[in-house]
Amino acid sequence: MRQVIVYRDEDGYWIAECPSLKGCISQGQTKEEALANIKEAISGYVAALEVDGLPIPEETFETFMAVV
Repeated sequence: MRQVIVYRDEDGYWIAECPSLKGCISQGQTKEEALANIKEAISGYVAALEVDGLPIPEETFETFMAVV
């Protein structure tokens, strides 16, 4: 299980990032599409690490909300 951040960019696309997997980012025209795409990206990322015999980073990301 991985935490994902989802937000809308200035072009209206939804961006999905998995902070615990450096550089693992995807997008979609809808939030649902972005989430489906990041799930695929996470699977591919982990599979590539396994093929290369590299360690899979632990999930260490925490979220906090700051009201400003």
